Amino acid sequence: MSAPLLEMRGITKTFPGVKALSDVRLTVRPGEIHAICGENGAGKSTLMKVLSGVHPHGSYDGEILFEGEPVAFKDIRASERHGIVIIHQELALVPYLSIAENIFLGNEQAKRGFIDWNDTLRRASALLKRVGLHEKPQTPVSDIGVGKQQLVEIAKALSKEVKLLILDEPTAALNDEDSAKLLDLIVELREQGIASIVISHKLNEIRQITDTVTILRDGQSIESLTVRHSPEAAAELSEDRIIRGMVGRDLDHRFPDRTPYEGRDADELALSVEGWTVRHPVDHQRTVVDDVSLTVRRGEIVGIAGLMGAGRTELAMSVFGRSYGQYVAGTVAVNGRPVVTKTVPAAVDAGIAYVTEDRKRYGLNLIDNINRNVSLASLPGMRRRGVVDEHHERQVSERYRKSMNIKTPTVFEQVGRLSGGNQQKVVLSKWIHADPEVLILDEPTRGIDVGAKFEIYTVIDRLAAQGKAVLFISSELPELLGMCDRIYTMAEGRLTGEVTRAEATQEVLMRHMTKTRSKS
Repeated sequence: MSAPLLEMRGITKTFPGVKALSDVRLTVRPGEIHAICGENGAGKSTLMKVLSGVHPHGSYDGEILFEGEPVAFKDIRASERHGIVIIHQELALVPYLSIAENIFLGNEQAKRGFIDWNDTLRRASALLKRVGLHEKPQTPVSDIGVGKQQLVEIAKALSKEVKLLILDEPTAALNDEDSAKLLDLIVELREQGIASIVISHKLNEIRQITDTVTILRDGQSIESLTVRHSPEAAAELSEDRIIRGMVGRDLDHRFPDRTPYEGRDADELALSVEGWTVRHPVDHQRTVVDDVSLTVRRGEIVGIAGLMGAGRTELAMSVFGRSYGQYVAGTVAVNGRPVVTKTVPAAVDAGIAYVTEDRKRYGLNLIDNINRNVSLASLPGMRRRGVVDEHHERQVSERYRKSMNIKTPTVFEQVGRLSGGNQQKVVLSKWIHADPEVLILDEPTRGIDVGAKFEIYTVIDRLAAQGKAVLFISSELPELLGMCDRIYTMAEGRLTGEVTRAEATQEVLMRHMTKTRSKS
């Protein structure tokens, strides 16, 4: 067996009040795809920040050996000089620069103090070919999709003569086709001798490409499972086996038992949308939501399924205060009463809440604490003589910290420091405290682990059992099948089907999701 490329020994990292890592060990061999799995808050990203120099040498205990030699990285540039490159979940590309400019940003191809554009374009073309991206290097990054942007990030890493590539949730925002292409590329890089560390909550992808799986739990390394060279281990590496290591127990049921709403008004419509039509915010000739009509009853969880670009998020955002696109037509009623939701405050006042799919950009103030974020949507109810009652605000946020199991010792923790699952719980707390009649959830479990997912599913079920109406958008069909009472399907901005819980299967949903507009 070859000597390790990377060894991390006894890594311990402490933040104020929290021990994020405790005596963690990790070994990666040359040309290996090494997956790191764990719940949100298990320490995966912190470990990679230690490795890449984001947390510099001296801020943690333990030692790192790379290619057999001790290393002490003071910053990211130091780790990159050794051939270690990290690609974060939030891509670090400048949208207004070209692909070539992004690839060599900070590593410009210069001669005599001036950028050699011919050499830049030539080398960029070669790198794009290597990652299988058929775009001109002069193309602005803003003109390509997220899947292609991931490939640009990898091309950028290859330009730095990478030996170890770290990918944090690389497929979280990708559709199935782009995910498959990216996974194939990671395998190709393995054949070229480039090792990869992949952090992902998509366990089916982990099982598909990985050589070794290391499981972290509560900041500790629990076990490492070698797969590629052990047929027995590969056969045993089921999703349930990984989950058992991650959460310390079996999850016999991925979804909570449905608790029905038993109020007298259970048959009343909490939300009714009729003839909703919206055009693209820039291209006003293109209709992105086309004559959509749907209903949600009190205590009902109704799903919306659709492929990427089907119009699900556009529908949700436009209903919630017309936050997307150019409104053309349509009406909204809450509890049978017509409402006009021209602005976000008007939508909130009407009893509608929206948990965005992009919690970091639209759902949270990352530089503020949990206390302030929880109260943001309901500040008028916290006023006392025209000023926010800070004692009441703290009581509310503390109550949600406990009831939502937000893993932090204090509500004054900065939200940006929380794991993805805990951030999502803060977003839900904010809107639950606003006490809406209708809660629109857009990809509420994206990028979080199975344990945190179950906790969020339980919260959603509890809200429905209290009589709240829930509109649930998800790209994961098993999630919709496990949670929803009814499911609408969308394609090309239109509703293409409505399926009851009893009728719904992945095959039925996919058939409706792929219906195309007739050519008549």
